[in-house]
Amino acid sequence: MHFTESAHMSDLIHDDYRLLQVISRFGVSLGFGDKSISEACSASKVDTATFLAVVNFIQSEGRLPVEELAEEVSVAELMRYLQRSHSYFIDFRLPAIRRKLIEAIDCSARNQIAFLILKFYDEYAAEVQRHMDYENTHIHTYVQLLLEGRVPNRHASYSELAHQHHDNHASLSKSSNELKSIIIKYYASDSDTQRLADTLMDIYIMEEDLFSHCHLEDTLFAEAVHNLENEVRCKLRQGNTATKGEAAAAATDNSNDTSSELSEREKEVICHVVRGLSNKEIAERMFISANTVMTHRRNIARKTQIHSPAGLTIYAIVNGLINLDEVKL
Repeated sequence: MHFTESAHMSDLIHDDYRLLQVISRFGVSLGFGDKSISEACSASKVDTATFLAVVNFIQSEGRLPVEELAEEVSVAELMRYLQRSHSYFIDFRLPAIRRKLIEAIDCSARNQIAFLILKFYDEYAAEVQRHMDYENTHIHTYVQLLLEGRVPNRHASYSELAHQHHDNHASLSKSSNELKSIIIKYYASDSDTQRLADTLMDIYIMEEDLFSHCHLEDTLFAEAVHNLENEVRCKLRQGNTATKGEAAAAATDNSNDTSSELSEREKEVICHVVRGLSNKEIAERMFISANTVMTHRRNIARKTQIHSPAGLTIYAIVNGLINLDEVKL
């Protein structure tokens, strides 16, 4: 199911209980009644487009095209979501499982296997924390500089920083699998089998949650940051004059609410849309920012009352903006 802003927030939970954690990590409180996703996000001051991008990405098991989703997200909002996720794993989930593990196994000095299992778990938890500390102090610090419009020379590019970051994700998965295997294969005890099985279930659930978190970082977040980095570097190379001029022109179009006449730039954007180009590709082709492209598209939708690429294709052909053989069908 693909959720839209008009869907009830409660439908998310009924459809996929895992989205409870997504709602919590965005800072949206329960008790939202029959509010739509848009209404509930607005009440909690959460960017609806970013919330929907994450929800639909996770609900689809990461099968949705990240290039399209990334164009809609707020990098700052998505980074806050990831930071809250880090806090959840480090401050709550891992300590909670450790307490259950201690209750489930015989931690007396005579049971060395139990002692080694607990030690292995602590090493795994420490590895998760090191990984997330790296993200907070290196990845997110770099992204914050991008959000401020800066790319200091002393920093590597995001792709270089994220390369080690991606390797760490694979290491976490390997350690988690080894931990589960040790408990399942080598801890023999009939004293509290149910409690140990329950703890093991928690480890499996946490592992799935952590995998989803890491996959989102490696794909959706990485694509959104890559777009932002390209935009910032372009501004630094070319200066802000051209971008400001485009933004001012787009803002002028937007302020004239009574006008239904398309500007030449808006007609050019329509032609690129019906040729099948993404917002990022249009921005590169027109030498403007992706945000300016999105502003133009909002103006076009307001003036023409057409929101879909198919509708714009018909509009462009009827009004002689493009030839039929140029259209991507």
